[in-house]
Amino acid sequence: MGKIIAVCTSAKKGQRKKNIDHGELVAEHGLQGDAHAGPWHRQVSLLAMESIQKMQAAGLKVGPGDFAENLTTEGIDLPSLPLGTKLRIGSQAVGVVTQIGKECHTRCAIFHQAGDCVMPKEGIFIRILTGGIVRVGDVVEMES
Repeated sequence: MGKIIAVCTSAKKGQRKKNIDHGELVAEHGLQGDAHAGPWHRQVSLLAMESIQKMQAAGLKVGPGDFAENLTTEGIDLPSLPLGTKLRIGSQAVGVVTQIGKECHTRCAIFHQAGDCVMPKEGIFIRILTGGIVRVGDVVEMES
C-alpha cells in the first residue's frame, strides 16, 4: 500500500507539472485539465517519490511534477507492478496499469542535467476505469 504525495497537472505537453493538491480522475479520460488526458492507454502517469529521491541524491534539485508525472506516490514499488494490475486511488478511483516505463524520443532537461532520467525506466501509466477525486495523502493500493 502506498500514498499520494502530489497530484500534478500541466496545460501543455512537454512541461513540468505543478502540484494542485487534488483533482478529478475521469473514467476513460484521465486527470481533468491535464494535457495528457484523453482516450488512450497512457491517461495518467505515476512516479514514486523514491525514484525522485534517486535523482536528488545525484545532486538535482527536483521534486514532484518535475518529471511530468500526474501522481507522485510513496511506499509502492510501481515498476514491479504487472501490466493489468488494478490500483485503487483514493476512495473511489480505479486505474489499470497499461505501460511500465516509456521510450524517450528526445532527451529531456533532466537527462541533460544529470545524464539520466528515472521516468523512462520507473514511471508507469494507467487507464482510468472508475473516476473519482484524488487528493494528496490518499491511499494507493492494489485491488484484488
